[in-house]
Amino acid sequence: MMNITLQDNQWHLAGEILMDNANALLTQSLALATTDDLCVDFSAVTNIDTAALSLVMEWQRRAVASGRKISFIHLPESLTSLAALYGVTDFIPLNAG
Repeated sequence: MMNITLQDNQWHLAGEILMDNANALLTQSLALATTDDLCVDFSAVTNIDTAALSLVMEWQRRAVASGRKISFIHLPESLTSLAALYGVTDFIPLNAG
């Protein structure tokens, strides 16, 4: 089960991000609109597949389209490895936090 919560312009993700739940997570994230720049915290994510990379890219696309910045923290090593494998690392704004 995947959960996403909003606190102080930061989305906190918890659980798995897999093909089975990526669309539901995207829909859930749309209800958590922010009016400022956004940070997405992956520290409680337990498992991912390529759907997580697609989700990150979609959130990035939407942020750019709305004129906001988005950054990602505590990405799982498997997600950064996938980003490198697919050559999209430069498109994912990382935050050192």
